[in-house]
Amino acid sequence: MASKFSVEPAKLLETLRSTLMPKATNEEMLSFVVVANQYGLNPFTREIYAFPARNGGIQPVVSVDGWIKMMNSHPQFDGIEFKTEDKDGKPFSVTATIHHKERSHPVEVTEYFSECNRSTEPWKVNPRRMLRHKALIQCARVAFGFSGIVDDEEAVPPQVQVNVTPSRPIFRSKLEPKVEIQPHEYQPENNPIPTATVQPTEAILHEGKSNE
Repeated sequence: MASKFSVEPAKLLETLRSTLMPKATNEEMLSFVVVANQYGLNPFTREIYAFPARNGGIQPVVSVDGWIKMMNSHPQFDGIEFKTEDKDGKPFSVTATIHHKERSHPVEVTEYFSECNRSTEPWKVNPRRMLRHKALIQCARVAFGFSGIVDDEEAVPPQVQVNVTPSRPIFRSKLEPKVEIQPHEYQPENNPIPTATVQPTEAILHEGKSNE
């Protein structure tokens, strides 16, 4: 990655740390850079970023822009088609079909609104677009074997509502997510996962465990 941007490796790590991942360890930084370099993704244009992993460390997360770039850059990619199905005037499913140059049959994946929908602003405003993104990501994963990465929403369990637009992921520096918990509603033994509300101007990576 350092050669790609024509900078010294030490300078690249310093820049990543100061601008995107100020509290990441050297080992976490290295693992993140390896994944970004493997898929040719640019962390500075928000194609890939990092989120605290559930078992410690970091999880490389790829925005929809990054998935589109990986798909279009793959030498065997030969086009993608979408089929949207509505029921009662509401989105029901989106089927993505990817054509692979070395396969006689295309790869087809269907994602359902009932399984993917979340109560976040992007899903409320553009539900069909969001469902199309989910179908694209899952189809690209099957067609080209992309592994070791997840999309924005896979990194955060549904119980933790993070209001971040998937196509514009951001990073947490020194800011902690604002967690609103009502004492009479939250009991650790009954509900160990609180609801977190992250403001879009805040970031998404900090040292230690996530608020999951």
